[in-house]
Amino acid sequence: MMLRILPVLITILPVFFTAILPAAAMELVMVERKGCVYCARWEAEIGPIYPKTPEGAFAPLRHIDLGAPMPEDLTFKGPVIFTPTFVLVDEGEEIGRIEGYAGDELFWAMLTVTLRDKAGFIVEETPAVPITN
Repeated sequence: MMLRILPVLITILPVFFTAILPAAAMELVMVERKGCVYCARWEAEIGPIYPKTPEGAFAPLRHIDLGAPMPEDLTFKGPVIFTPTFVLVDEGEEIGRIEGYAGDELFWAMLTVTLRDKAGFIVEETPAVPITN
């Protein structure tokens, strides 16, 4: 009887423990506040595409409100003053920060550098395809 159950347990237990144990994950925490025009601009320009990018897969986005109590699972190195502020966290601990939003090009450049330097993220370069006539 035990020999029949053993393969089932070997298959089910890892799934069970993965579901109940918190993942040690990288996150990009967006600290925002109601009425922040730069937060709204980021949401319009970057928000819809961020989860579809390699950066978004590596560090999924999490929103928190500046006026709300700090979630217990997050620890920042210092206070957040400006919105939006993007805090890169690893297992809830701040490892990098981007303050403000001045447009999509600057955001992506700063995010790439922060992820690379603070989290070891490697951006895969897409080779240029020559145009042939």
